[in-house]
Amino acid sequence: MPALVNGQWVKGDVAASEISGGAFHREATHFHRWITPDGRPDAQGNPALPAEPGRYQLFVSYLCPWASRTLIFRKLKGLSDIIRISVAEPAIGENGWTFAVEQDAGPKAPPIRYLHQLYTQSEPSYTGKVSVPVLWDRVEGRIVNNESADIIRILNTAFDGLTGDNHDYYPEQLRPQIDHWNGMIYENINNGVYRAGFAKSQQAYEEAATRVFEALDRVEAHLEDHRYIAGQHLTEADWRLFVTLVRFDAAYHGVFKCNIRRLSDYHNLSNYMRELYQWQDVRGTVKIDHIKAGYYSIAHVNPTGIIPLGPLVDFDAPHDRERLLGKGVVCR
Repeated sequence: MPALVNGQWVKGDVAASEISGGAFHREATHFHRWITPDGRPDAQGNPALPAEPGRYQLFVSYLCPWASRTLIFRKLKGLSDIIRISVAEPAIGENGWTFAVEQDAGPKAPPIRYLHQLYTQSEPSYTGKVSVPVLWDRVEGRIVNNESADIIRILNTAFDGLTGDNHDYYPEQLRPQIDHWNGMIYENINNGVYRAGFAKSQQAYEEAATRVFEALDRVEAHLEDHRYIAGQHLTEADWRLFVTLVRFDAAYHGVFKCNIRRLSDYHNLSNYMRELYQWQDVRGTVKIDHIKAGYYSIAHVNPTGIIPLGPLVDFDAPHDRERLLGKGVVCR
């Protein structure tokens, strides 16, 4: 992937630096600061920043499922007026994530056109991948966190005192169950589609694609008598899975060759995906035109750059998940 090396931008194919032995190995994220309601250290004793309206900014792409997690939590937790967003163009160009016009990043940073400018603003000699989402501190002029799993947990609780929304998508009593499912879903589905799509050998591709569908089969069976992943509550585990499901038929089935089955071939998963899409304002975080344009513009997996017309997916079609109401009640 295009990346920074000692603060200098180096061009290259998407994911090129993450391929070893023909298989895709995702690079770890780098920035992991936290935000707490009053700025006191987090539960692990790590330094934290205080939750303040207008101080933080999310740099995202509608293409990216990891960024979509954060967009969903920003909506669910009523943070649209508290945390501003900047949305990158769907295609990753030779300069990486790019914004159509310069973005205001606060008084301590110049306006930025390319995401990598935030990384070098934070660490002038930064080396590594430049990815979305980025949670940015406009006051200090540096990155707070670029790990989506962290960011959604920050958004889940840190700003409750400002919004009055105390709904918890990672409740303590369900954490072992949520963590178990998150691990399986991330390894085999969320990241599994990338391992299939970016594979450089037949063996690596087949191993990854097989695991994707084995995991989908497992979740399909689970959802037969569970309305949500963690039983009685709609939790972060559902939203972490959703961002891959909603992209599956439009992108991963085609460009990433995850084509043993379509998501629409799974009765429970497809109905579950539509329920989540129709939840509150979540549909506003899903831009299928960005998703298709972004994935099909990745030159080494789609050299022609042609974006298919289909498939036509009706995300607003009725779902049947109410049949499990007694087994999966959303508790608020």
